[in-house]
Amino acid sequence: MTSIKEQAAISRLLSFLQEWDNAGKVARSHILDKFIETNQGKTAPELEQEFSQGASLFLVRLTTSLRITYMTDSYLEKLLRSIGIFLSAVSSNRYLIEFLEVGGVLTLLEILGLEKIKEEAKKESVKLLQVIANSGRTYKELICESYGVRSIAEFLAKSKSEETQEEVQVLLDSLVHGNPKYQNQVYKGLIALLPCESPKAQQLSLQTLRTAQPIIGTTHPSIVDCVLKVLGTMHLEVQYEAIELIKDLVGYDVRQALLKGLVALLIPSVKETSKLQAKILSDPSVLQLTPSLPMFLQQAAAAKAIGVLARNDMSIAEELLYLRVVRGLMAAMGNTDHSNSQRLASLTLECFVQMFPLVAEHVRKCMGEELYQLFLSNAEDLYMKIDSIQADILAANTVNVTKALCLHGSSYSMNTLYGSRDSAQMAYLTHFEEDVESKE
Repeated sequence: MTSIKEQAAISRLLSFLQEWDNAGKVARSHILDKFIETNQGKTAPELEQEFSQGASLFLVRLTTSLRITYMTDSYLEKLLRSIGIFLSAVSSNRYLIEFLEVGGVLTLLEILGLEKIKEEAKKESVKLLQVIANSGRTYKELICESYGVRSIAEFLAKSKSEETQEEVQVLLDSLVHGNPKYQNQVYKGLIALLPCESPKAQQLSLQTLRTAQPIIGTTHPSIVDCVLKVLGTMHLEVQYEAIELIKDLVGYDVRQALLKGLVALLIPSVKETSKLQAKILSDPSVLQLTPSLPMFLQQAAAAKAIGVLARNDMSIAEELLYLRVVRGLMAAMGNTDHSNSQRLASLTLECFVQMFPLVAEHVRKCMGEELYQLFLSNAEDLYMKIDSIQADILAANTVNVTKALCLHGSSYSMNTLYGSRDSAQMAYLTHFEEDVESKE
């Protein structure tokens, strides 16, 4: 037999539920305001005490209202925040199951794709998905099985709020951890985001890929082209993350493809430069836009990335020499259409000249004594001091350190270029030398 106190509590609960059932949009919005203010941060037992062991009765009303009204955006943000109080409460597994049983995940994912819904409501939806994902592997799999990765990635690319995009990154990071069944799906989704038009989405995707790559272990073949294309960005924060990812990726099986790709970017294809010349001839105003063309931005970023890699790892610097990086860097130094390419290529070439005497010898021979001394005195500012003839000499150079190595034989090349190395490094480098000789 219930006590008078318990009967009074049950009566208050029934009265509250009846008030909700009879309320219109405005009244329900006020009820939610009060609920959020009163119950934020409470544990599941505290919520049960608040609702006289009938908290689930209010939760079911919230989820029902969500399913009916989410397309109209009526007090949707408050509704999601209220559901979040239940799902994020300590010892709330029962509430989570109740929410999922009525299709909660699908509803949250659908909210992300609706154009009419306000950004704040979508952010709350992402936060709820975070709570669900953080509840364990089973729940992460449920999100992925509901085509969640695609919905979440598309929302990250389209969102106009950086704050919301950062919440999406947290969600994707959660989905890639402790989710062996679908972690590859998340990984591929992150790669697919790299060509998107949102710089913030690109930046966050690159950051998350750096976290995901050690978890996945193997690389996806498309990652090389996608990362190299990102180097064409005008946003330095995106370029920085791309170079940081490249630094990680050279430790995987795509190392040679990445290095070849970076060296290739130093000399834009004839097809691309022909397109540029045609535009300049037809429209003089294009000249003012030339420095921002992606191929020149890629060229500059590639020169920078090569310098970073070479300074960090001698074996990478040596491998780059076999890919004719010196010729590419000198060609970029002659690109008078983009001063940043000239500056960064010059700084990276300076690194190779200081590291390898044979490179210094060939660069000096190609540049001539006067230009070479200018280069040695201040590599960073060289682009401001060279004339058009010197720029043409650099752009059209045919320096081939690799050929010199092959022509003089391995004994000469190893001693002159590298100095003393251990047997493992010698074997590694000899492999690349033989590979180059076979292609000559």
